Amino acid sequence: MIEYEALRSAYIFLVNLLAFLAIYLIVNLSLELEYGKTGIPNFGKVLSVAAGAFVAGSVPGRLLGQLFNVYGGVAGITDPVVAECIRGLSPQKPSILNQTEYIEDNVVIVTCVNKVLAANPVLSFGTLVLTLLLAAAVGAALGLVASYPALRLKEDYLAMTLLAFGEFLTAIGYYTRDIVGGTLGVSVVDPFGWVGGEFRYLTATLIIAVVAGFVVLYVRLVSRSPLGRALRAMRDQEVAAEVLGKDTVALRRNVLMVSSAIAAIGGSLWAFYAGGVIATAYDRATWTFLPWVMVILGGAGNEVGVLLGTAVYVTARMLIDQYKGLLEPVLPFSVIWLDRLLMGIVLILILIARPQGILPEKPVYPLGRMKVRRIVEAVKSKARS
Repeated sequence: MIEYEALRSAYIFLVNLLAFLAIYLIVNLSLELEYGKTGIPNFGKVLSVAAGAFVAGSVPGRLLGQLFNVYGGVAGITDPVVAECIRGLSPQKPSILNQTEYIEDNVVIVTCVNKVLAANPVLSFGTLVLTLLLAAAVGAALGLVASYPALRLKEDYLAMTLLAFGEFLTAIGYYTRDIVGGTLGVSVVDPFGWVGGEFRYLTATLIIAVVAGFVVLYVRLVSRSPLGRALRAMRDQEVAAEVLGKDTVALRRNVLMVSSAIAAIGGSLWAFYAGGVIATAYDRATWTFLPWVMVILGGAGNEVGVLLGTAVYVTARMLIDQYKGLLEPVLPFSVIWLDRLLMGIVLILILIARPQGILPEKPVYPLGRMKVRRIVEAVKSKARS
């Protein structure tokens, strides 16, 4: 029995670890695209992550509620499963038989909608894809808005402006109840509920990992493409890039839009995995400064380094969280502050000991060595003939 519980705990830990790793990898790669490839110091990364989470918390539940006509009372509900569910919950709140409101009756609506999703994998998958696409569109729109100061400001001033953008959105989510419930938050519909049981989290984690894999592939392809070389040229010497005919204004705008869309997808996936959204969970320490620490730890400008830095930091953080009860007696402060202290200490040590990160950026050649060698040999043989 003890052995089974130990195996079960290890299984849960590994599933959560992979989920955290995949989510942060998506967000960190979006930052890598902005800072590592383009040199944009985005200290407002929480803006796009929170936007994606707010979309997941506000849009799919409302749309499905409208689809089943839950807002006008039980008599008008089109799905018998939802109607029966609301009748079953009515003793707790009799007024829901006549009328419901998404924020006020969020738990009732989401609980009943999830019963339909649990029996309909196609609808669940469609809800997931539609929400991710909408989150990406909202993220791209916010990236477009944030790109305007990026076209005019440089370095420190740009970083402060983007930080203010991120704080602005989280404040709106916190104080505006109609978006995601304000200070109380909302439950989120579950597109993974059709799996059932503990395998729900494993399935969700694997889907998130697949999305993270596509993001890795995309950033890798961009890095090795002519666009990637143009971004690095702009990052290293903007004037020289403009002299060579590169439109640095359009490049900055497009990078901010694409990276914000990617981060918003990560925010939506995290909201679906967690099963709820509350604005206070999307703060600058968790979704701006932590990604910066992991990118710098692994090595900016190198997506493999970002992957390594993310894996090292997330694993260390989760191990500490898992065994923080054992650390409490030996620490001179409360263990709840250990995460923030770890973030600061790691960042300071990196900047002092190895500012280039674990895996520094390597030069990317337009052509591979073997291809260059074949071209040289072909030229030599042609010259001899």
